[in-house]
Amino acid sequence: MAAAPAPPGVYQRASETADYLRSTVPAELRSPKVAIVCGSGLGGLADTIHAEPVFSTPYSNVPNFPQSTVVGHAGKLIFGLIGPAKLPVMLLVGRAHFYEGHEMELVTFATRVCKLMGIETMIVTNAAGGLNPDYEVGDIVLLNDHLNMPGLMGFHPLRGPNVDEFGVRFPPLSDAYDLELRQRVHKAWQKLGLGQAKRRLHEGVYAFVSGPSYETRAECRMLRTFGADVVGMSTVPEIVVARHSGIRVLAFSLVTNKAVLEASTRGDEAAIQNMSKQELDEYLSKGKANHEEVLEAGREAAKDMQALVKQVLSDLGAA
Repeated sequence: MAAAPAPPGVYQRASETADYLRSTVPAELRSPKVAIVCGSGLGGLADTIHAEPVFSTPYSNVPNFPQSTVVGHAGKLIFGLIGPAKLPVMLLVGRAHFYEGHEMELVTFATRVCKLMGIETMIVTNAAGGLNPDYEVGDIVLLNDHLNMPGLMGFHPLRGPNVDEFGVRFPPLSDAYDLELRQRVHKAWQKLGLGQAKRRLHEGVYAFVSGPSYETRAECRMLRTFGADVVGMSTVPEIVVARHSGIRVLAFSLVTNKAVLEASTRGDEAAIQNMSKQELDEYLSKGKANHEEVLEAGREAAKDMQALVKQVLSDLGAA
């Protein structure tokens, strides 16, 4: 009996998807140079593009595309124009996560498609917990490095046979976060006068963890000791694959909650001995993260994030 044919590889599947999009998206929009990945609660970045022309389609209509199941991730592709120069852009409103049960190859599949669509620059956004005590909820962090915790444990997006059509076997990542693009962000921040508001712009290190549970107090302290400023459950696999494919990367984290770094209260502490069960629960839950708060913080800061991304892209288009 003849062996069953091998399933198509990631390059073939990504090529099929890119061919489908090129045959479906209107001609004036089908050659974007910039892709924007919209993280939790940041789908409003789609409002930065011109009202017309626009092409939008749910991920479910796109061959081979992963489906996002998380609240706050709309799961749709949008092609449009942005800024005075009408720069063509491709927006991924929502993403697939490793914690949803997707393999890393599927988590990063959209990034591969971006490469085959001609994307040269990718802007990646996420909602993250603030580990750096100087960060406040609503601050924006421009990423300049990362800790790939699952990757160090063997769950690396480039694990397995190298796909030579995209990049080399051992890509360097010391230059993952484009310095010239980060310069543009700081200039755009000043140009927009956002530094005069309560919200601040930082540069920092993102720790990628697999999730879906939020980190324990001990895990937060460990990550902070390792040098992380923010922590989240996405972004790094996309960045690794983007750099493997030669795409320039600009990445932002929106601080949506402050991680709890203090050690847990001991059960024999005198201060809690006369507390009721309800009082004990309230005492322990101070600072506890939840997804609804993440989405709300995203809505609060969305306008500044949108303005910043739009200004950077407008400057790029005019360059």
